[in-house]
Amino acid sequence: MADGTVLVTGATGFIGSVLTRQLVADDANVRILRRETSSLDLLGAVANEVEHAVGDVTYAPSLYDAMRDVDRVFHVAAKVSFSPGDRASLRRVNVKGTANVVNAALEADVDRLVHTSSIAALGRPRTPNSTIDEDTSWQDAPHRTAYARSKRQAEMEVHRGIAEGLEAVFVNPSLVFGVGNAHTNTRRIVDAVRSGWMVAVPPGGTNVVDVRDVAAGHRAAMANGKPGRRYILGGDNRSWMDIATTLAEAFDVPRPHYTIPVPLLRASSAVAEAVATLTRSQPLLSRETARTACHTYRFDNTRARTELDCTFRPFSETADRLAQVLSTSRAASA
Repeated sequence: MADGTVLVTGATGFIGSVLTRQLVADDANVRILRRETSSLDLLGAVANEVEHAVGDVTYAPSLYDAMRDVDRVFHVAAKVSFSPGDRASLRRVNVKGTANVVNAALEADVDRLVHTSSIAALGRPRTPNSTIDEDTSWQDAPHRTAYARSKRQAEMEVHRGIAEGLEAVFVNPSLVFGVGNAHTNTRRIVDAVRSGWMVAVPPGGTNVVDVRDVAAGHRAAMANGKPGRRYILGGDNRSWMDIATTLAEAFDVPRPHYTIPVPLLRASSAVAEAVATLTRSQPLLSRETARTACHTYRFDNTRARTELDCTFRPFSETADRLAQVLSTSRAASA
C-alpha cells in the first residue's frame, strides 16, 4: 500500500468495514468518516487502529475536514432500500451525498477516488439471455427501482467530478454476501434459510459475490483501475433457488422446494407494503424487490478479472464460511 492517508466513507457498514480491516492489515494509514451514532461493532479491534473523522456525507463541511491531508478516498457510504417511503432519503444520501464527496475531493486535490456503485446502476439486456457488462446501455424504464436510479445518478456526480479534474474509478458490486449484522443486507436471506422457514423462492436469479472479494476489488481498483472506468465485482450467476439451496446445504437444513408464482409474489409484496404503511415499518417485501426478483440477470466480471487481476471465490465457499461463523456464534451464545 502506498504512503499517505486514505479516507473510507461508510467504514462502519457491511462492505466498508471489511475494506477498512483489509487496508489496516496492509499497513495503510486509514481515516474513517463516521456519524457520531455509528456502531463500531463490524470494525471490531480495528476501530482503535484508524483515525476517526466524525461527520456525514450529507453534511458537506464535515467532508472538507475529513479530507484534509488525504491522498486517496474510498467512497463506500450509501443507503440501500427498496421501500417506497425512502425515495427522498435515497436521493439525499446516494446522490447529494456523493456530490458532496466529489466536491470535497476536488477541493482537497486527492490523488484518486474509488466510488462504490452497484450492478443496479448498470443497464439491462434487451434480450432475456443476454449478459450484462459495464457498457450495457442504461434504460430509465418504469421498472427501474428508486435505489437503482439513485446509484445511477450518483455515478453521474462522479463523472461530473471527472470532468472537473478528479481522477476516479467505479466499482459495481453484485449481491454481496458476508457475515455482517443480523437483520441487515443479505444476512436477512441467510438467516431466513438457516431458520428453515424459507420453503419457496422467487423465480429469477442474479449474481452473488463474497464481501471479502468485493473489498479486495476496491483495493485493486484503487491501485490499477483505469480512470473513469467501471468494474463489475461479481462472482457466480445463480438462480434464487440455487442461492437458497447452497445456503441450506451449508447449514444442513431443508432446502426450499417451491418457486413462488409471479402473480403471487407481486400480490404478496403489495400486501406487505400496505401493512408497512399502516404500521409505519419497513415492508418485508416491496413491490420493487418483487419485480426485480422475478427476472434473471447475468453479469460478466471479465473486466475486473483481466484488468484488475481480481479473483472471485465460488458461492459455495462463501456459504460454508457463513455456516461456520454463524453456527459457532450461535453455539457460543447458547
